[in-house]
Amino acid sequence: MTGSVSNSASIADGVLIGVDTGGTFTDVALLDPASGALWVSKTSSTPDDPSRGFAQGIADGLAVGGVEGASVGRVLHGTTVATNLILERKGPSVAILVTEGFKHILEIGRHDIPRKSNLFTWVKPVRPVPPQHIWEIPGRLSHEGDILEPLDEAVVRKAAREIAAEGISTVAIVLLHSYANPEHERRAAEIVRAEHPQALVSVSSDILPVFREYERCVTTLLNAYVMPAVSTYVERLEQRTKEAGIGAPLLLMKSSGGVTSTQSARRKPVETALSGPAAGAVGAAFVGAASGFRDILTNDIGGTSADIALILGSTPRLTTVSAIGGWRVGLPMVDIMTIGAGGGSIARVSRAGGLVVGPESAGAQPGPVCYGRGGTEPTTTDAHVALGHLPPYLLGGRFELDVEASRRAIETRIAQPLGLSIEAAARGMLDVLDNNMVGAMRVVSVERGIDPGELVLVPFGGAGPLHGASLARLMGCKTTLVPPAPGVLSALGLLVSNLRAEFARTCMQRAGHYDMAQLGAVFDELTHEAIAWLDNENVPPASRLLTKQASLRYKEQGFELDVLWSGQVDDAALAALLESFHATHQRIYGFSLPAMPIEIVTLRVDAVGMLPQVTLPEVPERGPASSAIIGKQRVAFAAGPSDVPIYDRNKLGCGACFDGPAIVTQLDATTLILPGQVAEVDKFGSIVVREKS
Repeated sequence: MTGSVSNSASIADGVLIGVDTGGTFTDVALLDPASGALWVSKTSSTPDDPSRGFAQGIADGLAVGGVEGASVGRVLHGTTVATNLILERKGPSVAILVTEGFKHILEIGRHDIPRKSNLFTWVKPVRPVPPQHIWEIPGRLSHEGDILEPLDEAVVRKAAREIAAEGISTVAIVLLHSYANPEHERRAAEIVRAEHPQALVSVSSDILPVFREYERCVTTLLNAYVMPAVSTYVERLEQRTKEAGIGAPLLLMKSSGGVTSTQSARRKPVETALSGPAAGAVGAAFVGAASGFRDILTNDIGGTSADIALILGSTPRLTTVSAIGGWRVGLPMVDIMTIGAGGGSIARVSRAGGLVVGPESAGAQPGPVCYGRGGTEPTTTDAHVALGHLPPYLLGGRFELDVEASRRAIETRIAQPLGLSIEAAARGMLDVLDNNMVGAMRVVSVERGIDPGELVLVPFGGAGPLHGASLARLMGCKTTLVPPAPGVLSALGLLVSNLRAEFARTCMQRAGHYDMAQLGAVFDELTHEAIAWLDNENVPPASRLLTKQASLRYKEQGFELDVLWSGQVDDAALAALLESFHATHQRIYGFSLPAMPIEIVTLRVDAVGMLPQVTLPEVPERGPASSAIIGKQRVAFAAGPSDVPIYDRNKLGCGACFDGPAIVTQLDATTLILPGQVAEVDKFGSIVVREKS
């Protein structure tokens, strides 16, 4: 796929390449600022060594664009390496140094039960580090950072030698209240490095200097856990870019929706854990804003999972209470909810006689039955094929689908056991999956005080546009926006991302007793750290953006809300902050307590290095939509079968308008428009779908 894109960068900035590595495909977007041309392509991922798929993706992108590696000005990458290590528990052994008396901090954890788990049968998962690999260190700080008991350096030295003797070369240091005073942690790290030079050391006061010991411990140990593999992977990526003749900087996507240098990624690799989904959210925000929609609900549906996010004011929402593989990570991340729902989700009849869809997936191998790769269990893709939502091919006709195999699998395993027709069984499969996704979509919207009727749904990923129309109806979204290249939107998101880093520190201020001098001093320290990071990333002064935030709570609450701190650190800004907190609490929870004292808990400074930005191309008019019809497909709707036109998206120009039902095909995805809906192509090539009424 090709298109034209304008860019504020000069020609000297060179070609930009975004490479997003997924479990099945590696997506590539390439922009040439000199010509304004944009190309996208897909290549197979290589799970055994993701850097090979990365290299092949770059090679394919350069070939499609007809440019040399020396012309590349920037390479941006979204990776699943850290995510997979955490989910699959394939990282190295990690040792942890903790304050004496906190040996079982991981075993205790939190007392809450996962949302969908049974209160009486749920069992805590195995901890990532067993107690025998946790060393207790005498020494104590108060919550204000005062030294109550000096660090016992002899015990630290002994622990370091024992860790080395155990053959453990990855160490996390998490001492009590180090967010208020990092002195003990930093000295302990010096001793460990001296006694065990081969060790990779992660220190909590560097990774997450905020309170709540469990989250800080988990985040720091996960950083240590993925550090060896990510460091090796980054080295391979740098070698691959050199082999391609590219001397440009390589930037990695962070979970917070910004990119960072390989140097920063080596030091804090846990920040890359959700880089792929974060890039998708950034891409969706970008496409939505181009079409005039700033408040959107995204659903990125792939083969195995659906990633759902809320974006308000064209800015993906960040959270510090996210989890990866069941482990809480306190770093700022794009607020994405992931569920096991995708094109490969397997349907089955439970022992109780109910229809269950997912979270198990057929994956890429063997994949859905219609792929003809040995799959025998019907998936949601097979349901779409059986109902006629998909033409009997993918990838522009290069990949044929076995329609009869899908129908036989659904008939044998779903329809006959439930006493249904094949079509009714297939519709049931899709209804179950859609309602599973709606539950997650309501969590990030309705449960946060947001009316879905005021949001625009942006479905993307390989399977997203097939479900977008039905999900919009179920959610009550009045408008659906299907991006021009929905299957590779995450790669486009990489190209429009900025450099970003977050610097936070707990600075507990009791309700009604705010120490403005202390608040100002902490903000000054965080700002100094942010500027140092921007200096290290070579961001020119004119391209820098710093914002302040504070997390607040009512007295005796157990959670906080993040609120923007605008202006200087003075009484006027503080008053505005407190008023904004009341309003935010009212919006999210439906009430506020103006008479209740407010506590300030954590301060944060976000640093953004603005990179040259792109704008979507404006597609030309290409005549009436009917000229893009390339065939018809028999579709089995609930109201009865209908012959539905198939449109070639590449032939749809600006202003093309057509009624549903309709099927729109392109290389990377297929879009289904339902009866009673009308679709129109806007000037940027996005398809805007609304109800006729």
